[in-house]
Amino acid sequence: MSEIKLLIAEDDKEIRELLKKYLERELYAVDTANDGNEALYRFRQGGYHLVILDLMMPQLDGIEVCKAIRSISNVPIVMLTAKDHETEKILGLSIGADDYITKPFSIHEVIARVKSLLRRYMILGSEGEEPSQHLLIFKGIAIDPKAYTVHIEGSQTALTAKEFELLKLLASNPGQVFTKTQIFRQVWGTDYIEDDNTVMVHIRKLRKKIELDPSQPQYIQTVWGIGYKFSGEKA
Repeated sequence: MSEIKLLIAEDDKEIRELLKKYLERELYAVDTANDGNEALYRFRQGGYHLVILDLMMPQLDGIEVCKAIRSISNVPIVMLTAKDHETEKILGLSIGADDYITKPFSIHEVIARVKSLLRRYMILGSEGEEPSQHLLIFKGIAIDPKAYTVHIEGSQTALTAKEFELLKLLASNPGQVFTKTQIFRQVWGTDYIEDDNTVMVHIRKLRKKIELDPSQPQYIQTVWGIGYKFSGEKA
């Protein structure tokens, strides 16, 4: 496998260097930026497999950088913030971040989350693999878990890593109802669910991308008081 490159955008030098030090110990190639403009400049040079973004940075903040990256790439993004407010978390997730970590944090937790995201991203991004023989095909939507692609009415739709994992989980088990805790365990890889909004935000984002009318979803349906299920009709 080729070298795995990470980008850390953080204006606090101590935190930036701490993250770089420990992630390099995991044999990742790590570049850093101390403001939003530098982060975007470096990212546009290409080749990054994951980005860690501080929410509050000079020049451009993490939200604006995340939006800009999302406009050109589905690379996994982890948001860091000193703010422990629900609105900040929802905002970060709603504009395309795949994960969210509040400062102060455990460096080992950051490494674990980075590894989890990279495992999923490497599966979707590996080149030279043969197309999957286990396509999930329903009326109007085709999902290829191997190539990590989704086609809606024949047109490919870009999803983030978390959105795809969420869709794959539900579509692989059509008709089965998953609670928010079950979804969090399967998609985020942990039993600990900090709040229901993490799942709800990703469901809302996913519906906007795959549903003809997100307010009346055809594929991802809410089972009130329990969770969600996939209701696509087999093609």
